[in-house]
This record gives sequence, C-alpha cells and structure tokens, in this order.
Amino acid sequence: MMAVAAAQKNREMFAIKKSYSIENGYPSRRRSLVDDARFESLVVKQNKQIVLEEARNKANDDLEETIMQTKVEQVPTSEEKIQVQDDQQLDDVEIPEDIEQEQPDFTEVNTVETIQSVESTENNSSEETNNDDAGLTEDEIVLANAASESPEAENAMQNAAIIVRLKDGIASLGRILKAVETYHGTVQHVESRQSRDQGVDHDVLIKLNMTRGNLLQLIRSLRQSGSFSGINLLAENNISVKSPWFPKHASELDNCNHLMTKYEPDLDMNHPGFADKVYRQRRKDIAEIAFAYKYGDPIPHIEYTEVEVKTWRSVFRTVKELTPKHACAEYRAAFKKLEEEKIFVENRLPQLQEMSEFLRRNTGFTLRPAAGLLTSRDFLASLAFRIFQSTQYVRHVNSPFHTPEPDCIHELLGHMPLLADPSFAQFSQEIGLASLGASDDEIEKLSTVYWFTVEFGLCKEHGQVKAYGAGLLSAYGELLHALSDKCEHRPFEPASTAVQPYQDQEYQPIYYVAESFEDAKDKFRRWVSTMSRPFEVRFNPHTERVEILDSVDKLETLLQQMNTEILHLSNAIAKMRRPF
Repeated sequence: MMAVAAAQKNREMFAIKKSYSIENGYPSRRRSLVDDARFESLVVKQNKQIVLEEARNKANDDLEETIMQTKVEQVPTSEEKIQVQDDQQLDDVEIPEDIEQEQPDFTEVNTVETIQSVESTENNSSEETNNDDAGLTEDEIVLANAASESPEAENAMQNAAIIVRLKDGIASLGRILKAVETYHGTVQHVESRQSRDQGVDHDVLIKLNMTRGNLLQLIRSLRQSGSFSGINLLAENNISVKSPWFPKHASELDNCNHLMTKYEPDLDMNHPGFADKVYRQRRKDIAEIAFAYKYGDPIPHIEYTEVEVKTWRSVFRTVKELTPKHACAEYRAAFKKLEEEKIFVENRLPQLQEMSEFLRRNTGFTLRPAAGLLTSRDFLASLAFRIFQSTQYVRHVNSPFHTPEPDCIHELLGHMPLLADPSFAQFSQEIGLASLGASDDEIEKLSTVYWFTVEFGLCKEHGQVKAYGAGLLSAYGELLHALSDKCEHRPFEPASTAVQPYQDQEYQPIYYVAESFEDAKDKFRRWVSTMSRPFEVRFNPHTERVEILDSVDKLETLLQQMNTEILHLSNAIAKMRRPF
C-alpha cells in the first residue's frame, strides 16, 4: 500500500510540473469549469500575497534610504526632483522571476489579475496605519508593473485619482498641488471633505494626468511629508493597466489554449486509459496537433481508428434513441439536419472541419481544436468570438458512456447541435462576452451559470421538461436521472444559479429549468448588467474584433450603424404592408 501511495504522490508531483496551465494545474479527479475557476482564484491569491510582500519590502528599503537623505537636505528643486526620479528605478517593484511562469505575455496579465482580486481586509489595514502606507499599495504595484515594461510605458500618460489625508487642515493642499506641478502633472479635479478618521482633518480627492513614472514618484514624495496621514492611489482610468488582459481579435485565441491537467490518462490510476500505453500515446499525438494549430489554418483531419469508431457508434445509437423523447425541440431539429447532411452517421466520426463549416452556415459559429480542458477564462473568451474550442480525441473504449473529461463525442453530440440553433448560439456568445475583463470571482460565477445551463440545463416545452445541456445529452445515465423525480428542479435565475454549489463526481441533486432560451437570455442580460466591469463590449462580426465601448465616438458610430439597420427594418415592414 505504501508503494502505491508513493507512486500516486509521484504522479501528482509530475502533474504539477507537466501542466500546460499558467497556474501550474493540479492533479485531481474533479474536473469542470467551475473547479478550474476556483482553483485559478486560489492560486492567483497565493501569488498575490508573495508579490505584495516582496514588493512592499523592497519599496520600504528604498524609502528608508530616501528619508535618511531628506533629513539632511533642503526641499529639492524641480530639477533635483526630476533627478531623483531618474535615480529611483521602477524595476524595484517588478514581479520576482520565480513567480513568473513559462508564458511571459499571458503570465504578466494574470499577475495583474492577482493584484486586482485584493481582499478588503488588506485595503483597510493599509489605510489605517502609516507603516503600511509607507509601502506600495496593490494599485501602485499594478501601475509600477505597467510602467516597468519599457521606457515608452513608463512615460505613457496616465489618468489617475489619489486620496490624500491631511493632518494640518486644508492649507496643506497647496503643497500637494505644487508637488503635482513639480512632477509635470495636470490637475483635472479636486474635491475635499472633512475626514471621519481620528487625527485626520480633511480627505482630499485629486484627479490628475501625468506619466506613470512621475505618478509613482509623486506618491513616494508625498509620503515623506509629516503633514499627511496617508496617500493612496484610488484608481486608474486605463483599462489596459487595471483590468485582466483578454483577446480583442479571433487570432489572439492562439494565446488562449492553457490547459488544466487534472485528470489525464498518464497521471491518474483511476482513468480508464491509465494502463493503456497505446491510448495514452494517441492522446498525446492528438494534443500536439491542437497545440500547433494557428488562427486561419484548416482544422487538421484525424484518421480515427476502428476502436474509436466503435466507441462513437455505441454512444451515437444510444443518443439517437433517447433524443425524440427527452431532448428539446431545437436539439432535435439540428440533429435531424446534421443527419440529412450526412455529418451525423454511425459508421464514422464527424471531422471538426466539416462540423465547423456546418455551424458557420447556420449561426456563424466556428470550431478550433483544443488539446484538452481549457482554463475557464480561455474557454469562455473564445465563445465571445462565436468560436468553440473542441477536443479531437475519443474517450477510452472501456468507458463509452462516461468520460471524466471532455472528448469529441461529448462535444459533437452534446454541444454542436445546439450551437447550430440561432437563439442558443446567441446565448453562448453572450456568456463569452460577459467574461471578457471580468474579475476572478465573476469568472467563477459565469462558469457556474455555464455549468447549470450549457452543460446541464433543462427547459420547458409544452408543459414538459426537456434537456438541452450537453452533459446530459451525451450521458444517458444522468439524462434519465435529471428528468426523474430523484432530483430537484428549480427555475433558472442567474443570480442564485451563479452561487449554487454543485456535485460533479455523481449525478446532480439540483437542476435549473429555463422557461425558454429567450427567457434565459433576458434574465442573463439583466444579471450581467450588475457586474463590476467598468466598460461594455460588443463583437463586430465584420472584423472579428471585440470592441470596447468606452468613448462617445465609439458609441456614436455604433448608434449610426443601428439607425441604418432600423431604417432597413422599417422599409421592409412598410413594403410588406403594401397591398398587392
């Protein structure tokens, strides 16, 4: 037993080292979007603690030296302050190399994400004591990281807001404005109020514009004065600095293929293919094909073996038998169309390329190959572009009716038919658009909504409950369970659904029932409008780009396009009403 336990431990350690995920992955038998999102949040919070501690220690060391110098020197002139700025390098607050992962561009973005998810207790403690205020706050570290990317980034203009707590009354405001002028900043707005904190006279909010490097130096300079109880960078109005990176064009999905290696046939003894060397090698070969895929390439053709076709045939026949009675009308209609076009046949597996062309003709969705289970943020981001990332490997023949991970049978029979339905395709894209720039907590909630809808959703149809979730329609055991009286059915409400704990090792005890796809979309839109993201996005199908609606000019352009569409619709209605 000890030998078995040691072998399992070694495999778990190998899983951590082997992981393709920027968060390093983790070995477990539990696999789902929601668990991935929770794990990602856990790891980034751990990284955040390390980053903040080291950055603050370095910043405090530098400030001690600076304070000792200022004790014996007069107040520096403008030229001297600029020289101090040149001498104090922003490199002091870079993320340590041992925190960074093998994906440099994407990891820097996720490091920003870690700092964005700062807990409120840390913010309170940094505001309450001067000792904590002497170091960099989380927002300042984010800004420092952005400034340290290049000289151009350091000199880029930054809109910012700072809060200064004045000990000696509003008269100290003049010193702040003079310091802003010294560091070549422009004051855009000043607002003051009497402070509620003991020992503080006034709190002053100052919105200003200056280079990132000068902004950091301004904050450090103000902290050296005994007239101020605290200085905090409140916010940056620069989306690229504060918010998580996300793809703006479909081609950037080439950077969104990070996997969670939690349940692979060569890592877990409970996997059906663990003892099958041929199957494990087959999986690796197909995964490498997916990793090599780039935007614009044709989807590689996979020659499936007789064993794989046999597995497909078994599942296909079962699903086809259960579909007329238990699947929703939209699924049945698309399934029939796929059969008519000879894409769904029992003697061969459909190729992703032909399925992608079918979806494009019907709803504009396309496919791209994935090597396995993607991280939640990557997978949801692809939906925003009407792109579904699908695996190409087949589950093990010893377990044809159940797979602990996504495989092409689950995705072809479960997801593809409904992606050919316009209403459901729109719902899937809206989940993806909502994920762009969302916080870690919101990604977890969106993943939970996805779990209870796209994967295990039920809907009403003529007074009866039907299945539309891919996890149900490709696993007949849970399908029959979900439609029985052995589980609880609740009406779909995104706010409550998003925080509902779930079970993924056994059948679900709770399923959510939508009145219709249109009703689900309407409720989802209203729920998404309450999210914390400070901007809206839209997908432009002509350019395949996601546009951030953060300026009046962009909104006016969009309004003109909508007015043109409304004009066409009005003309069409008028023509249809004309008598013959």
